[in-house]
Amino acid sequence: MTRQARYGKFIAQDGRGQELADLLLSAAARLEDEAGCELYLVNRQADAPDTVWVTELWRSQADLDAALAQVRGSSEAAEAFRLVKSAETIELDLLGGAGLAPAGA
Repeated sequence: MTRQARYGKFIAQDGRGQELADLLLSAAARLEDEAGCELYLVNRQADAPDTVWVTELWRSQADLDAALAQVRGSSEAAEAFRLVKSAETIELDLLGGAGLAPAGA
């Protein structure tokens, strides 16, 4: 299985960055019990408070797809997208690094 890593960049409607971050943090709390989710970090860009970044690491593409299917069409997802002015997903090739648990650990 190949791990899936990605960044999500969300620019909130003016002045709504904290609301968006709160919704994403709520999603992160629910993902703590999601077997395939290895990392889901919510960050605010220091010089742009309405820009929120999400760092994700999933055990596999299938795990990521399953998680996305669960939230797709949910009221929370709809609420979050109403706050978003623009969004971008950056797919990554995970190479390694400090603090990274071995695959399958």
